[in-house]
Amino acid sequence: MSAVVAFAVATAWHAGFQLTVTLLVYPVLARRSSEEWRAAHDRHSRTIAPLVGVLYLAVLVTGGLLAASGPDPLGWLALGLTGLALATTALAAAPVHGRLTDRDDVLVARLLVADRWRCAFAVLGAVAATAAVLAGG
Repeated sequence: MSAVVAFAVATAWHAGFQLTVTLLVYPVLARRSSEEWRAAHDRHSRTIAPLVGVLYLAVLVTGGLLAASGPDPLGWLALGLTGLALATTALAAAPVHGRLTDRDDVLVARLLVADRWRCAFAVLGAVAATAAVLAGG
């Protein structure tokens, strides 16, 4: 399997995961009351962490292989967009999650905005990676 195909598979998985979180998981979490918040947020964090770890490792490893192979411009675009999704997680979503020990409507709103951005970057990264495969890159 070529590096660009491996990266396209990983980014498709990432985009599907991110769409599920954005469209299903976070809306349910955001509707939790103050009384339910801590237990629901802790359960969410515990259960999603292993999947995030495996998924992000797959994206990073295949992205490293793609970068080392000298991708075409679509491949670089896919790497950049996917990198923005990961950076949005590291710099925006994860720090907000860390502060959400109790329900705070302002922080929940920030989390939802950060999540929408990373979802958009993840989907666009997967589209660019797929286009790179189809272009023969």
